[in-house]
Amino acid sequence: MLVDDQHLLRMGFRLILEGEEDLEVVAEAADGIEALQTLNALPPGQRPDVVLMDVRMPRMDGIEATTKVVAQFPQTRVIILTTFDLDEYAFSGLQAGASAFLLKDVTPEDLVHAVRVVAEGDAVVAPRITQRLLEVYLRGGARIAPSAAQGSGGGAAHGAAGGARGAAAGAAAGTGRPLPDGREIAEAMDDGVPREPLTQRETEMLFAVAEGLSNAEIAAKFFLSEATVKTHVRRILTKLQLRDRVQAVVYVFQTGLLGPL
Repeated sequence: MLVDDQHLLRMGFRLILEGEEDLEVVAEAADGIEALQTLNALPPGQRPDVVLMDVRMPRMDGIEATTKVVAQFPQTRVIILTTFDLDEYAFSGLQAGASAFLLKDVTPEDLVHAVRVVAEGDAVVAPRITQRLLEVYLRGGARIAPSAAQGSGGGAAHGAAGGARGAAAGAAAGTGRPLPDGREIAEAMDDGVPREPLTQRETEMLFAVAEGLSNAEIAAKFFLSEATVKTHVRRILTKLQLRDRVQAVVYVFQTGLLGPL
């Protein structure tokens, strides 16, 4: 489903996506309100797996719409697309529950790849978005209230390395401060949600995910198979009561587990 107030942009996205044999655009909307009305009108079996959501739209913007879509249609995942490379939009989108955040200058190949990845239950964040999140919420010392994103069902930073690679690891380990233990991680968010302590290996995996490494990169870093990495990530999400990898990244940032640089 395409949600954007610019008809020509929706047309361009439709041409790109429907050029793929395995992808189909089932609906369009010009703003958040129309998107919710359209989703409600569709039979459950015909609702989209993925919604491409613009940020700035009249009546209801993409951040509010994403929050409502995630809450009302948990089987539908959201990719936020925007021309604005601004930190507040990136983090707000992830807090709202988006499974991906891409800039509108994304290549057609990367757009198609992101839709497929998100439809399969993973998530995508553009590398420079991850970098700016690290810079703002760590180097800048900015903090977000933990309650702001609870229940949002935020997502993962799959494949988002770029300039952010190594920054998170430096925040936790390179500064001389050891990684927090599994129980500290489980108790970091004071929201009443019961979470299980992580093992040492799971803790290392969590911070690698927050660093923006893909499964393949994590596997190479720790000399493991990708299948083993996927198993560890699934256990982390289950133990911490998180929906996907983006929400794991949000959890690490919000709780201050990386600490100030």
